[in-house]
Amino acid sequence: MSHTIAVAGKGGTGKTTICGILIQYLCRYGKGPVLAVDADANSNLNEVLGIEAPVSLGEIREEITKAQALGTVPMGMGKQEYAEYRFNSALSENDDFDMLVMGRTQGKGCYCYVNGLLSTLIGKFASSYSHIVVDNEAGLEHISRGILPKVDTMLLVSDCSRRGIQAVGRIAEMVKELKLNPGQMKLIVNRAPNGVLADGVREEIEKQGLDLLGVVPQDEGVYRCDCEGKPSALLPEDAPAKAAVRELIKNLGLSDLTIQE
Repeated sequence: MSHTIAVAGKGGTGKTTICGILIQYLCRYGKGPVLAVDADANSNLNEVLGIEAPVSLGEIREEITKAQALGTVPMGMGKQEYAEYRFNSALSENDDFDMLVMGRTQGKGCYCYVNGLLSTLIGKFASSYSHIVVDNEAGLEHISRGILPKVDTMLLVSDCSRRGIQAVGRIAEMVKELKLNPGQMKLIVNRAPNGVLADGVREEIEKQGLDLLGVVPQDEGVYRCDCEGKPSALLPEDAPAKAAVRELIKNLGLSDLTIQE
């Protein structure tokens, strides 16, 4: 059984950077194979990981629906066979992890058939991985539609402001309303000056009923990577953000964390 970790938070909180570092460490700790799923509408997890962006499943879904409507499915291939072929081609295989980019449905009409097939195929993909890490937008669109597997660990990422904590509190309420029932739901506060939270922020965390997993400090190296277009997951091991995320992984309760050289 694979363990699914979903990462969510409003835009600009650095959740994708945390997600990328988390994926890298799972690979280094020998917790693979790992499937990275970019389910954020603003897809850029590949940039954090330093790989080319694969075609999105949403784009393929549009292509399949259009081909069916126009009758341009290749000769000798049935509708389901063609759909399975195209969806399977979306899996980007890398040395340490594989990646899927979900994307969004842009067209109109009913996508019940392809959504159902997509869910089946992702279920098949998931069975081949020890861990699945999903970078979500706040809306949790793909999880709420049942396209992705069940969530074992939900990580909510906020900046170090009271308003940021309030926004994450609303996402936590959405998780409950959707009855996603993750095995555990934790808060990560990112970009805190010197890794320290103000008393008012801690008060807001308690008010929102959030379970604080840990704090990631403001890291100049992450900013430089973003400015220079370099993958932040490849920062030095002693970088403040990477050291903090390494401790967060240990606090998640994953056992036998030994770096695989």
